[in-house]
Amino acid sequence: MSIYLDNSATTRPAPSVVRAVEEALTVQYGNPSSAHRLGVAARRLLDESRTRVALLLGVSPEEIVFTSGATEANNLAILGVARAARALPLSSYDDRERKEREGKAAGAESRPHLITTAVEHPSVLEPFRRLEDEGWEVTYVAVDRQGQLDLAALSRALKPETVLLSTMWVNNETGVVHPLQGIREVLIQFEKTQGRRPLWHVDAVQALGKLPVSPRELGIDLLSLSGHKMHGPKGVGALYVRRTVRLQPLVWGGGQERGLRSGTENLPGIAGLGVACQEARERLAADPEASYLRRLRSLLWDGIRESIPGARLHGPGPDTGAVAPHILNVGFPGTRGEVLVRYLSERGVHVATGSACHSRRPEPSHVLGAMGLRPDEIQASLRFSLSWENTEAEIREAVAILREVVAEVRSLTGWKGRDD
Repeated sequence: MSIYLDNSATTRPAPSVVRAVEEALTVQYGNPSSAHRLGVAARRLLDESRTRVALLLGVSPEEIVFTSGATEANNLAILGVARAARALPLSSYDDRERKEREGKAAGAESRPHLITTAVEHPSVLEPFRRLEDEGWEVTYVAVDRQGQLDLAALSRALKPETVLLSTMWVNNETGVVHPLQGIREVLIQFEKTQGRRPLWHVDAVQALGKLPVSPRELGIDLLSLSGHKMHGPKGVGALYVRRTVRLQPLVWGGGQERGLRSGTENLPGIAGLGVACQEARERLAADPEASYLRRLRSLLWDGIRESIPGARLHGPGPDTGAVAPHILNVGFPGTRGEVLVRYLSERGVHVATGSACHSRRPEPSHVLGAMGLRPDEIQASLRFSLSWENTEAEIREAVAILREVVAEVRSLTGWKGRDD
């Protein structure tokens, strides 16, 4: 028996995706830049796959840039915008006359400014920290105890010098959905008063395939996605780049991907990503509210809440629109998350303590810490993440095994319902 509830770390590739990857490896193996028939066929497959990704997002194929994954896409968005802004100074932070009118010395240049949140994925936070080292000013907007973004704090953080705002759509550890419509309204109001607004990048890795994702409708300028988080292959992702957005490449060479990501394209991965996006689009058309995943999530939480004393939900309740349909983060006082993961895995249930990027490190979750949890509460937490492949029978079996494991671990720690 194997019950896989770690789909936010990675998903099993769909059979159709595996077939597409195999065909691109063995049949359509030409270089898309070659002029012969195999190259032309490879280029056609590349274009078809790009169109499938674009259709899922409701954008133009020309606005899709393929990458090695979401980490590269996030880096390209953040560092690419910053490098382009440095190369072409923005009037918002290089206008000497404006500074003189404001009583500032003409030589006292304001530092260019960036904004993100305190709960982003490491592939977003680390590029911002690198830019801080280079002299950029970065504001990390806080979240409340439910993990939800403080829109008033975001509004206060915006400056004329702000070049980029980067937020995630769905938090990978808690499933909290950031209020993108609210963020959009904040940016609109800022633009009304300042005459311009910063570019807006969204990490949509955990939203894609579970929620409708329409960057144009929300005014998003850049959006990152990953193949292996939506039943596609590993090693491939994409970045939506609105037509008028200027980026400086991170990789230089043959000028592939509109010059933004040089190097021969990973056609097998891209073909698999295209198929995964097509299937995600079909699933969302049939179930736009992801009601099946929401039902599984509610079944899981109800089972935990009713059978395991002291279990605590981290984030909004499952019946609100402020949480994604597939992620559940729960604390089990009197336990250690890494111990629960091992015990559960030995019994065939596979879960995580948090982000796969940090699950093998001793550092506590920065996401739960930003929500105000104590270190002992963080260390007693598990993340369950579901997919369309999970069944109600699996959820019930997982709850039964989890109940036994938590009781076993608590018998070793001596927990008697205390909160210490």
